[in-house]
This record gives sequence, C-alpha cells and structure tokens, in this order.
Amino acid sequence: MTPVHDIYRILPEVIFALTGVAIMLIDASLPPSWPRRPLGWVAAIGTTIALWASLWQLSLPEGTGFFSTVETSAFTVFFHVLICGIVLVALLLSLDALPEDTHHQGEFYALIVFGAVGMCLLTGAVELLVAFIALEISSISTYILAGWRKHTGRGPEAAIKYFLLGSFATAFLLYGIALVFGATGTTQIYQIAQLAPAAQNQSLIIAALALMLVGILFKVSAAPFHVWTPDVYEGAPSPVVALLSTAPKAAAFALLLRVVYEMFPNLHYLWAPLLWIVAVLSMTVGNLAALRQQNVKRMLAYSAIAHAGYLLAAFAGIGEIGIAAAAFYIAAYAAMNVGIFAVVTLVAGYDEQLSLIDDYRGLVYRSPLLGSLLIFFLISLIGIPFTGGFFGKFYSFSAAVGGGAIWLAVIGLLNSGLAAAYYLRLVVVAAQRPLLDSSSDASADSAFAAAPRPAVGAAVIAAVFLAVAATLVLGIIPGATLDAAQSAAHTLQAPPQTTVPAVADPAPPAR
Repeated sequence: MTPVHDIYRILPEVIFALTGVAIMLIDASLPPSWPRRPLGWVAAIGTTIALWASLWQLSLPEGTGFFSTVETSAFTVFFHVLICGIVLVALLLSLDALPEDTHHQGEFYALIVFGAVGMCLLTGAVELLVAFIALEISSISTYILAGWRKHTGRGPEAAIKYFLLGSFATAFLLYGIALVFGATGTTQIYQIAQLAPAAQNQSLIIAALALMLVGILFKVSAAPFHVWTPDVYEGAPSPVVALLSTAPKAAAFALLLRVVYEMFPNLHYLWAPLLWIVAVLSMTVGNLAALRQQNVKRMLAYSAIAHAGYLLAAFAGIGEIGIAAAAFYIAAYAAMNVGIFAVVTLVAGYDEQLSLIDDYRGLVYRSPLLGSLLIFFLISLIGIPFTGGFFGKFYSFSAAVGGGAIWLAVIGLLNSGLAAAYYLRLVVVAAQRPLLDSSSDASADSAFAAAPRPAVGAAVIAAVFLAVAATLVLGIIPGATLDAAQSAAHTLQAPPQTTVPAVADPAPPAR
C-alpha cells in the first residue's frame, strides 16, 4: 500500500487555517474606509475548497497520521463534509446579515473559519489531548462570536456565561482525560480501548468516563447541562446561532460517539443507562420550557435541548445501528436548524427588533416567501413526513427500539407530540390573516415594515436554498446520506489494526 503523507490526513483543517490567516492579513492591509464584505467571500471560497478536500479524502486509505493522533476514515469524512457545509451556509448568511458599518468584519469571518479548524480536527482526533486542543480551538472562537453584538447588553452577557460555564465543563473533560491516562498510561483512543478492560483500577476508568461525559454533554446542551443555551441563543446574532447550534454540536457528538462506542465499549452497561436518563431529561425539560417561551430564539434554544435528547436516544442502539442513526440525525437537524435561523435572521434583522412570537403574526401575508419557509422548517422540526426531521426521528427511535429501550422510544414519541404544540403555535401565528380594523395588527404591520432587515442578495438566497434542499433531500431520498452514515458507523466499530502500536514499545512507529 502506498504510504499517505500525514498532511493529507488534515488537509481540510490546513485549508481552513490558511484561509483564516489570509483573511487576517488582507484585513490588516486594507485601508480602514474600504468595505470588508469581500473577505466573507474569501472565507466562503476557502470553505468550499475545504469541502472538496474532505470529499477527496475518501480516496485515501483508512489510517492515521502524525504518530497515530489523527485519522482519516469514512467517519471523519462524514463529519468533515457536514461541518464544512454548515460553515459555508453560515458564512453566506452572514454576508448579507452583517450591516456594512459593523466593526471588525474581517475578524468575524476569520473567527468562523478558525473555529472550523477545531471542529474538523475534533472529529478526526484519535488521541485525547489532540481532541482537547481541537475542542478549545473551536470553543475560543465561538465564545467571541457569541458576544459579537457588543452594543447590546445581551451580547456580552451571552459571551461571559458561555465562557464561564464552558471553561467549567472543559475542566471536567480534562480531568477525565487525566484519570484515564493514570489508569492506562496512554491517551491514544485505540490503545485505551484495549487496555481499559484489563486496568487494575477500574474505579479510575469509571470516574474518567463520567467526567468526560459531563464535559461533552455540556457542549451538546443536553440536560441538566443546558443552562447556558437560552441566554447564548438570545444574545448572539442569528447567523452566529445558526453556526453555534449545529457545527460545534456535530463535532462534540462525533467525539461522544468515539468515547462511548470506540474507547469504552466494555462499559456499555454503565454509559447506556446514563445516556438514557439524559435523553429523557433533555426531551422533557426542553419541551416543557419551550412551551412557556414568547421569544422565538429562546423557544428554539429549548427546542435544541429537546433535539439533543432525541439524538441521544439513538445511543441506545446496538453497535453500528445506533452510530448510523445518530450520525443521520445530526445531519438532518443541522439542515433544518440552519434553515430556521436563516429565516429568523431575515425576519428579525441583525438587531432583532422583531424577537417575539407575536411579531411574526401574519408573516405569510406580509412576506409570503419568508412565511412559507418558516412553516416548512417548523414542520421539519416537528418531524412531519417528507422532511429530514421525520427520518431523523424515525431512525433514532428505531435504533432505541432495536437496542431494547422501548420505553425511551415511547417517551420520545410523546415528547415529539408535546413539541408540536409550540411549533404549531408559531405556525398558526405566522399564518393568521391580519384584520384590517385591528390596531394591534396595524402596529404589527408598521413594525414589520420599519424593522431593518438584511438585503436579500445572492449569498442569503444561496444559504436558504442549500438549507431547504438538504432538508428535502434528507426527507425524500435519504438513502445516500444513510449509506454514508452506515459506512461511518462501520469504520468507527472496526478501527484499522495498524493504528494501535505495541504498548511495550514507546518509540514512535517508523515513518
């Protein structure tokens, strides 16, 4: 077999890093009076090249590089493509959403692509310290992006809460890594999988698993580690929320899949019940809290917590079935969630003057296209057939039933019915015909007309089109994506044997 140069194993990450550096250098070279919007197109072009590089990695033989710290496989390519797609849509949406007078636009685009470096690296890391560094690269960028609207009180508040709670959760993850190193003498995932069952101190292994689960479940905003989510969603700009609510979660779920299925498969009897409980809590707490919300973004934040529970239900599946179902659900949720926040961006604008559910009253009549898109993405979040949300929930709950967690699937279905209440409330409000003699409707009309909204240019049209197309494809012809998810699951369940060097030989393998 022809050896593969290590740099090819991290080619998308290299492209993202070079794109970010190029944006920063160009931004520093331009006169202050020149517009920075073209830098967003540079970021979008770099992301498209990284997307192509991710697909090209399928032609590489499965294996690892950089002394068995990063891996290229169908699993990593699946999540690389997903993350690159999300970042591309978020960049296109930001191009038209950010006002021309926004300060430091170049840094905004650079932070997005630098964050993508960490997200992609996290999905391919097979060494825990590399995974930790990748998570920090991603987190630092998202902490700054969450507080981008510095002129509002909610922006800095969102960033501070996100940073403090995120740092606290990261400490749990790092402590778990330290414990697993103390028990096995290594931080390489494949070696840990071999050594953990025979470790003398099993209590250290169990404690490490628990601490790492806390750190990862915070990143995916699963209950009871969800308290940061509503404030961050409300305080961050909607294009940023479109990114925060999908790409970092996809990377964190990829790490969670590695930890439970690849690193600690022998502890299935421990982590499966724990994730069962977390899934039920996330679904129930998220949906009950969303029912009480009047702010659209806070409602969608609690909805995201509930969807984390639906996804975690797939972890009750046995082996490849659970992994494939979870991977497919991540892709479906990313498509419809990016889409719904694109619509929120177009309706509410950058400053979000129209943030309440009542502000969407009669949207179908004021802007038929926006109203129709809003309803489309809402019914996908409900899980109506012929949308990505339907097959996502179907595969997730089917995996739970196949794994023997029938009651978990039943609770998930009941929660899906509960979630339909607040989704349909927004649908009804948006579809209500305004009354000509109603003063409230007249004021709503004037508020909608006066609210500054992004210009609907080619970038935002492309972003919405990609989100709609992905949601429809995953709902009508999900076969190709499901096949890719199953290939990813097979790779995760059967890691290459060449990636596990002899434990007794501390020397690095021959290059």
